[in-house]
Amino acid sequence: MLENARALDEKLTEKFRDRYAKSKLLKAATNVLYTNELSKAVMVMPQKGNTTHHFSIEIDTMSVTNQKSSGRCWLFAALNLLREQVSKKHNIKEFELSQNYAAFWDKYEKANWFLECVIDLADREIDDRTLCNILSTGMQDGGQWDMLVNLFEKYGVVPQEAMPETANSSATKSLNTIMEARLIRCAVALRDAFEKNFTSVELLEIKEDALSDIYSMLCAAFGVPPKTFDFEYKSEPEKGNECAKDSLIKEGEYHIHKNLTPIEFYRNYTDGNLSEYASFINSPTIDKPYYKTYTVDYIGNVVGGNPIFYLNLPMDELEDLAIRELKEGNPVWFGSDVSYFGVRDSGIWDDGMFDYETLFDMEFELTKDQGLDYRYSAMNHAMLLTGVTLDENDKPVKWKVENSWGDKSGEKGYYIMSESWFKKYVYQVVARRGLLNDKQKEALTKAPIHLAPWDPMGTLASVN
Repeated sequence: MLENARALDEKLTEKFRDRYAKSKLLKAATNVLYTNELSKAVMVMPQKGNTTHHFSIEIDTMSVTNQKSSGRCWLFAALNLLREQVSKKHNIKEFELSQNYAAFWDKYEKANWFLECVIDLADREIDDRTLCNILSTGMQDGGQWDMLVNLFEKYGVVPQEAMPETANSSATKSLNTIMEARLIRCAVALRDAFEKNFTSVELLEIKEDALSDIYSMLCAAFGVPPKTFDFEYKSEPEKGNECAKDSLIKEGEYHIHKNLTPIEFYRNYTDGNLSEYASFINSPTIDKPYYKTYTVDYIGNVVGGNPIFYLNLPMDELEDLAIRELKEGNPVWFGSDVSYFGVRDSGIWDDGMFDYETLFDMEFELTKDQGLDYRYSAMNHAMLLTGVTLDENDKPVKWKVENSWGDKSGEKGYYIMSESWFKKYVYQVVARRGLLNDKQKEALTKAPIHLAPWDPMGTLASVN
């Protein structure tokens, strides 16, 4: 290993030291960075209009939510989409669906998924890469679009009042760690039992014993999910009725719907049409030709549910689908990499606002495919698109984003994304199948190509 590798030596280091000492620019950079954090030192003045919260297409949406110290962004974004549907049907001004309820069932299902994967790979060596990936992922908060559809279709959704947040649903690290320890103990027991030729029934008993513990831990930390609940709300006056004489209409009419099940609520109070949506990615890497479909092996939550399924499209087509959804008044669920070129206080993602090249007199630019192939970039956060500004050629300039990091950053929690940043760091958009052209519809019918569990298109499902 590394037989021909060359160690660093003093001569080479002196060469680098001399180069640094002769550079007036690097000396200036040293002075600047002595008292200024790097990302702030390289910030440049934004172009006019790029940081204003005015958009040519904008959806009127509710106040932002807050996932706090958890990786539940994918669930928050989806539930924020669904709550807008509830709001439209029932004229509700402010409303949240229970993120805790969805997270409870997600973790319960993930525990079963994890143990079933361990059983499926029980004949592999302990250092097998696929098995190692599953064991190292363990219990985490992340997920993908098809995973949340599986959850909502099986368990439904409930208003936040029916299952509110707890300290541990809002800060999941400690619970994840202890649940993972219980799952790994079970994995050890399952692999030992497999080596001793235990029957499938005996393996199932070992698994169910662990799942019973996981369920109990979730109930203790998150609360017991309701089987039925009452839905109470006040509807806002319909537009045009704000000045009605009836004070009850002006202030909001009280409603209560009793003994609803979570499935009933999902089917009847939201549009209940998530099966009409499909997931589209932009991955310009050689291994993923456009107009092909893809799935990611061993990533999921609900055993027997729909697998992860993507159609890879050129970026201009991905953007076109997002814009068409926005034009029809629909927020757009999307996945991106928020690790780079962001100003959290201001709520801006814009690679044009940072000039590292000038400060260091070096080149740092990577193409999108290079970032993916060399593991520099991958999906790690899901949000909603709720607006866009189009230029005179109907091309996007900037995007409005509903984040789930609370209302203390950005414009009361809403962010701006530059078009350049969108093209580089947005990897996934979800849109309705009815918006597709014939070529896209045809491509969507093809059997998927299988990707490895560690592929960059699967990383959103392993966010902590």
